[in-house]
Amino acid sequence: MRRAIFPGTFDPFTIGHASVVNRALTFIDEIVIGIGINENKNTYFPLDKREQMIRDYYRNEPRVMVQAYDSLTIDFAKQVDANLIIRGIRTVKDFEYEETIADINRKLTGIETILLFTEPELTCVSSTIVRELLQFGKDISMFLPEGMEIPPADRK
Repeated sequence: MRRAIFPGTFDPFTIGHASVVNRALTFIDEIVIGIGINENKNTYFPLDKREQMIRDYYRNEPRVMVQAYDSLTIDFAKQVDANLIIRGIRTVKDFEYEETIADINRKLTGIETILLFTEPELTCVSSTIVRELLQFGKDISMFLPEGMEIPPADRK
């Protein structure tokens, strides 16, 4: 069985993230969406809300699980018996960063990383930009997977 993790902060989970997961499901048996806990990051939404939004979105897809973790990504992969890491790439800068991490992860554990390039129409979508739009009261629905809603009262 091919089980992969898709790690990230997912603050919030965007149409770009959903695209990576849905495309990976065409060749991966199970995906664990790993929400990394990073105390140094100032997140917009609390962890439990991010977990719940993603779980609700994939509630009818039994091959997708959601779990938070506060360790190295490779340790989390071992913990959930994943033999692959899935990452999305939007730009050359993303590629260079992810290539370095993938090389280190493979050297340390033998776990391979699969890089999926973002669909061209989604390259401008990033959680950072979506958070900024939210902070200024803008409608972000076009950047969220269809059916995923974020009520303003659920912010940190």
